[in-house]
Amino acid sequence: MVVRCVHADAGGFRLWPVFSAAAMRRKLLEVLTCGGGGGSCRGRTSFRSPQPRAPSQSQPRPRSDRLAELLRAEPSECGDDEGEADAAARKSAALEELKVVVAALQDGEGDVNGGVSWRVEAATVVRRKAKDDAMAREMLAMLGAIPPLVAMLDQGGGGDELLAAALYALLNMGIGNDTNKAAIVQAGAVHKMLRIAEAASGALTGALVANFLCLSALDANKLIIGASGAAPFLVRAFEAAATEQVRHDALRALLNLSIAAANAPHLLSAGLAPSLIAAIGDMSASDRALAALCNVVAACPEGRRAVSRAPDAVPVLVDVLNWSDDAGCQEKAAYVLMVLAHRSYGDRAAMAEAGATSALLELTLVGTALAQKRASRILEILRADKGKQQVADASGVAATVSAPQERGVGGGGRCQEEAEEEAEGEACCMSHEKRAVRQLVQQSLQSNMRRIVRRARLPQDLAPPDGSLKALSSSSTSKSLPF
Repeated sequence: MVVRCVHADAGGFRLWPVFSAAAMRRKLLEVLTCGGGGGSCRGRTSFRSPQPRAPSQSQPRPRSDRLAELLRAEPSECGDDEGEADAAARKSAALEELKVVVAALQDGEGDVNGGVSWRVEAATVVRRKAKDDAMAREMLAMLGAIPPLVAMLDQGGGGDELLAAALYALLNMGIGNDTNKAAIVQAGAVHKMLRIAEAASGALTGALVANFLCLSALDANKLIIGASGAAPFLVRAFEAAATEQVRHDALRALLNLSIAAANAPHLLSAGLAPSLIAAIGDMSASDRALAALCNVVAACPEGRRAVSRAPDAVPVLVDVLNWSDDAGCQEKAAYVLMVLAHRSYGDRAAMAEAGATSALLELTLVGTALAQKRASRILEILRADKGKQQVADASGVAATVSAPQERGVGGGGRCQEEAEEEAEGEACCMSHEKRAVRQLVQQSLQSNMRRIVRRARLPQDLAPPDGSLKALSSSSTSKSLPF
């Protein structure tokens, strides 16, 4: 060991080892802690690291662990310590800014008359921060931004500007975040929005509809919103929307609510079925309107009856099979018609009157697999219904034929002759009916062939002439038809 000789006052020499760097740091720490040179620390207060201060009971720190994780999360990979330090500094600055915004919202909570302008400004900042930043939505929610925003919906003294700022801030807070959607509903936002809807108009109505669309996307919120009485407001907004955006948002919100079968009575009592039937003619809304109709008729018998009672419901649905080229629309319309035909003779008669047979025959040939299956099922139901009608007609003819044979005893020969004549007449009528049915089948085949050619969009020179179509249809028999 390397030693150094140091002269002492007593006249001798003492040996000291040469200190290493680590030993020197420990020595300096001891000196600074004890407040002296090389003496010991006996009788002095020992050095202790500062303990973290417990959070105050009046100001709880919401989910600080999760906030720390968000701060440590790296949005992009940093190659050196300096980049990591810069990212951490930026996140800390962003967190401090969000804390200031949330504190401004919380300070104004319950203040009805004062500070409207800066509360509007704070809500606007929340709206801007949460618009495109998923991390900001989560941080704002954990810092406690949702309750004061929901409380602002009760402060009507601030005017439409304050309400619109709070509504759009809540809308952006819920986008893409199911936890925030649930928290907004649990804070009581639904009933407060319905109170605003009683006198809302213009842009405020659009903000309310957009919020209901966002919140209804969560399955846990569907039943709460449906039972709250929001369906009449959404149906009115759908029927008389000021803009197409509001109309489509209302339809999408109603579609979300119709997914829950328990909401069907609320939707039907609000008059949803006639509104959906009327919207089928709009190409931009037909798919969602048909999807909502499928949910309603499948949910309960009242849904089927409500659709059946809607004006021109069956002809409109049959027309979808004729003019729509969208496979999804054809499948949904066929499903609704299948449910109606399965339960109601009046609906089956309306389908026959609307010319559903030819449209269904075409669908069995050129539709998707699901559409073909549903169209075939409808044709089977209509064929069975027609068979029952023919049996009933035949039994009525037999009754009229056998009745004259029970006349008086003296005229038995004449009654037999009259019965034979009537039987011959009935046979002749039946032959005429068969020819008429055969002619109708051939006409239906020709019509279907023309539609298939039009659907194929063949050039004029390649399209077969009408004569060949007629010959092809005349060579077919009714046995090859599904109906």
